[in-house]
Amino acid sequence: MHDHSLRKYTLAALAALLAAGFSGLAFAGWLNHGEGIFQSMIQTGLSWCF
Repeated sequence: MHDHSLRKYTLAALAALLAAGFSGLAFAGWLNHGEGIFQSMIQTGLSWCF
């Protein structure tokens, strides 16, 4: 039983680490390209829906 519990916590920690990594990459992408994304939304009139 102890082995199963350890595996469950290891998988949960790995999933949390992957989610944090993907969130960090998305945030970095927004910082690098956010102005261009927002400008294109303004040009198409969608910025008010955002």
